[in-house]
Amino acid sequence: MVPTRELAIQVADDLRVAGAQIGARIVTLYGGRAYEPQIEALANVDVVVGTPGRLLDLARQGHLKLGLVRQLVLDEADKMLDLGFLPDVERILQLTPPARQTMLFSATMPGEIVTLARRHLSRPLHIRAEQHDEPAHVPSTEQHVFRAHQMDKIEVLARILQAEGRGLTIVFSRTKRSADQVASALSTKGFAAAAVHGDLGQSQRERAMRAFRSGKVDVLVATDVAARGLDVDDVTHVVNYECPEDEKAYLHRIGRTGRAGRDGVAVTFVDWSDLTRWKAINEALQLGFDDPTETYSTSEHLYSALNIPAGATGVLPRAQRDRLGLEAESLEDIGETGKTRSRRSSSTGRHDAGGADRPREARSRSRSRTRGGRPVGASATASHQAPGSVDAGQGDGQVSGTPTGAGSGQRRSRRRRPARGQATAG
Repeated sequence: MVPTRELAIQVADDLRVAGAQIGARIVTLYGGRAYEPQIEALANVDVVVGTPGRLLDLARQGHLKLGLVRQLVLDEADKMLDLGFLPDVERILQLTPPARQTMLFSATMPGEIVTLARRHLSRPLHIRAEQHDEPAHVPSTEQHVFRAHQMDKIEVLARILQAEGRGLTIVFSRTKRSADQVASALSTKGFAAAAVHGDLGQSQRERAMRAFRSGKVDVLVATDVAARGLDVDDVTHVVNYECPEDEKAYLHRIGRTGRAGRDGVAVTFVDWSDLTRWKAINEALQLGFDDPTETYSTSEHLYSALNIPAGATGVLPRAQRDRLGLEAESLEDIGETGKTRSRRSSSTGRHDAGGADRPREARSRSRSRTRGGRPVGASATASHQAPGSVDAGQGDGQVSGTPTGAGSGQRRSRRRRPARGQATAG
């Protein structure tokens, strides 16, 4: 059980490689995809990798038999807590047999996770994958913190992306809107960039990740949905376009580079309004960046610190635009849930052969101008009268065969209210 869809895809792919020799059957269950293929795959399965929401939905529908589970693994348990999945995790655990083996992996151990472990784990053994005196951040990651102005951040980022030796780069933003804006701005400057966040459809998110892993796109602009557990080779730079919320988010973000003993570069932009938040992060992790240097896109120390060529500008030269881009990656039809369906005909409820709506039949109703319930002008002639209508000269107050009250065909005259200071005559 994992907190995000991207992590579910990655874990399932790794398990397929690890279990290829023994013929392990792996099924991935997560939201955004159609139910039918996932239900069919559950007929013959050994390992299920999924997110809490979809797992719980299929269990309630009776397609996923959690009573047969022998081993249960909770990956990134603290992230599930942050995303509000803990109630769903509790319900899933209650549906599994008590005699199961449970393994819980978590980067941090908040009080709620410790309580969860004590409630659902039998005689748990706590294993730490680090030394007590080991620093929280990876020593091989070179860290830089710059105090940048909001209006100049995109120019600073464009120059960082032209640093010598830069490979794949992940740019983290705080909001979904900011991720779209940064990706769009970088694309106009010539960079092969793609955005990943929760507002995108699942097929679009998977398309962006495939393009990033294959190198068609070398800049991935993402929210914290990509900060947990994702392992992409050759990520050399991580840029925090906005200051992270806390020290945990900072560690998980910069942890996308410098993996498996490799070197990496982590750059953080701190706006003037984020100085208080950054001071708390700096003190908690003892990073030594008490007062970030004020930096602009023309600052000399920016070029020297990150090995940026002296002639680099805010636009990538055409000679260096060698990436295929996001358009080179095909968009997979995954039977995405929540799609906007085309309108259907109200009479038959079906589409025509071309998939378009059937044309509306033209109305044969004649129209005529009336005043006070009577036809006026040229339309008052008998040739324009509809069946059942009455000639205006009859004066019986009936129009179009509908009876009305006596005298209703004549307009009642109304007296105007006199203005202030004027007396009525008579």
